[in-house]
Amino acid sequence: MRVTPKGGRDDTDGWSLDANGRPILKLRVRAAAADGAANRSVVALVAARLGVAPSAVRIAAGATSRVKRLEVAGRGEGDLAAAFGTPRGKSPA
Repeated sequence: MRVTPKGGRDDTDGWSLDANGRPILKLRVRAAAADGAANRSVVALVAARLGVAPSAVRIAAGATSRVKRLEVAGRGEGDLAAAFGTPRGKSPA
């Protein structure tokens, strides 16, 4: 996912493609990227959308980058597609 800190609201902006043509979910959060505030907002937003506790969401890569990879305990691709939609050309699992 690609995160925009200080984005004015905590919400998703849909899907896009990264430089390699891979789908990437765009998120924006109100919090600034200082002292981990934006990361905490990302975790809270994703947890709320998926209906899991924030402790079930972990930033697996990219903690100091705008592009992050998350792991969510107890949820699969179908759950992600239901919560965030699917990228163009890809059907849910």
